[in-house]
Amino acid sequence: MQVCDLYENLKDDVQRYARSIAKHAYEADDLVQDAFMKAIKEPNLAALPLHKQKAWFFRVVKNRMIDISRREKRLVSWEDDLDVAELPVSSRNIEMTEWLARLPQSQSDIVFKRFWLGMSSQEIGEQLGMPAATVRYKLQTAIKKLRKLWEEDMK
Repeated sequence: MQVCDLYENLKDDVQRYARSIAKHAYEADDLVQDAFMKAIKEPNLAALPLHKQKAWFFRVVKNRMIDISRREKRLVSWEDDLDVAELPVSSRNIEMTEWLARLPQSQSDIVFKRFWLGMSSQEIGEQLGMPAATVRYKLQTAIKKLRKLWEEDMK
């Protein structure tokens, strides 16, 4: 499998994820392009199963977004020294990734698979070896915890 095949198979999922964490559509396009450029240099990527390929791309996109966000913060702080008006850097989408890290691993995994990979509760249940109803219950519990974390952060 070549990178062009990877692109055709994963472009929609990677694009959707990039748009969920980027502030603008053009930033999301840049993130996707960076990820596929990096994939060209990764010889073993094509041999991985599809879910691991997606995870690899999502990790690359997320890390690139974090790098961009850090660079923007440095630029903003540098501009503060020059008495230039500061525009707040919104990082809500990156914070969501951090909130997922606060959840127990099993719940975080289910939320990630459901909302970022677009898997159904049946597919997640088959992959994790549990009934779909249990997956839905754990997903509901995780969403309640995330909502509580979000409300605490908004105070």
